[in-house]
Amino acid sequence: MRAKDAVGAYGERVAVRHLEDAGYTVVDRNWRRRSGELDVVAVRGGTVVFVEVKCRRSGSFGAPGLAVTASKAGRIQGLAQEWLAAHGLTDAVQRYDVVSVLRPRFGAAVVEHVEGAF
Repeated sequence: MRAKDAVGAYGERVAVRHLEDAGYTVVDRNWRRRSGELDVVAVRGGTVVFVEVKCRRSGSFGAPGLAVTASKAGRIQGLAQEWLAAHGLTDAVQRYDVVSVLRPRFGAAVVEHVEGAF
């Protein structure tokens, strides 16, 4: 596994643990289509939450969540509509969150969860 992929997989594991600890039920991970991938799909309080996970090893280039551009957000929203249709949930209440994971060289990961990020 490439180092970049390992960091991403670590970030997703940390994000899922964070979401579950916060009362979310994770219903799907790494849902792929030709147009891209949804990192995490979770449910809490009747809302389907599509979570983009960003992980970095340092803050040198800013918070990991800053990597979610408007075009990336649009792609995620389109994928989310595909996911909802595939699961017969087109009328579901939905939200788009970003979970940023900063993996420092030493110590615990720093997690930031932005609800309704886009």
